[in-house]
Amino acid sequence: MGGFDKVPRGLSDEARRLYARIARQEPVGDGDKAVLEELAAWDLVAVDPAAPGTPVVLDPQQAARHRVDAGLQALAEAAEALARVPRMAAELSGEFERSKWWSGPASEFLAEVSLVNARIGQALGSAEVELLTAQPGGSRTREQVAAALEQDGGALARGVRIRSLYRDVVRDDVVTREYASVMSGRGAEFRTQIGPFPRMVIIDRREAFISEPLVEDAAPHAARHVRDRAMVAFIVEVFEEVWRRSEQWEGEGRPADGGGLGAGAPLRTTALQREILLDLENGVMQQATAARLGISLRRLTAEVQYLKSVWGAPSLPALAARWVRSPDRRLVDDVARTGP
Repeated sequence: MGGFDKVPRGLSDEARRLYARIARQEPVGDGDKAVLEELAAWDLVAVDPAAPGTPVVLDPQQAARHRVDAGLQALAEAAEALARVPRMAAELSGEFERSKWWSGPASEFLAEVSLVNARIGQALGSAEVELLTAQPGGSRTREQVAAALEQDGGALARGVRIRSLYRDVVRDDVVTREYASVMSGRGAEFRTQIGPFPRMVIIDRREAFISEPLVEDAAPHAARHVRDRAMVAFIVEVFEEVWRRSEQWEGEGRPADGGGLGAGAPLRTTALQREILLDLENGVMQQATAARLGISLRRLTAEVQYLKSVWGAPSLPALAARWVRSPDRRLVDDVARTGP
């Protein structure tokens, strides 16, 4: 770095011996050429081009002073260069941090529902690939459905894939069922989930709208418009996890349980969860169930924990007992008798 290459390294033993030989006026041969160059670099010998074989020694005190002066100058230059290093690092650190974290404008708080709707509409209008929505609020009004049919229908017509999540209660709502039935016929996909999940709208996996998590006392329909790529990717993962745990729906109502617990009693399980519960009922080990269904043991354990929370079951035997008495269990029997 800097002038460090100019700092004296010391005179070799071979050079010391050759200097002594030259001082005694002993002859210098071709084998001494490299060492002679070292002495010349130190200004300890002088070579007359007319008589290269008879170099003469020079004053070592004067040569040493020249060498020390050159070394001190090199050290001063190196010290100055080192002093500039922290300033350079400080100047570049800000750029480095920006390059490390930058992935687009982070997020924006949207306080008014009219502004939220306008921003979502603008983003959806430019959607090219995919629209993911999670609506935990329940049923929709006819005005909302009419607006959604026009807006979402236009996106479908452009080739945008639409997947929407709703709470299970919408299966009891005629208006929302009609909307899901019409949109399913056009190619949209719907699923319902019994448990809670966060509200989100994701467009082309590049921007998302979520419920406001930071501003205290924000209005119920306030939202945050997120554009940070890493954050949007995380929101997509949240959506996909809820989607995997949810039940496919195309606008149909609830099946009757046929078991005396009331017509239209709500189902609480997905098809995958019913398979898990059937194995639990029959005493099948969880490792064998996971292998049969082609899922990880971790996924199966998460599903069981979720089912225990839904039914308020403190243990696996308690979960099995609630399962065998549920409308969901009778649905399995009905399908076995009549076919899917």
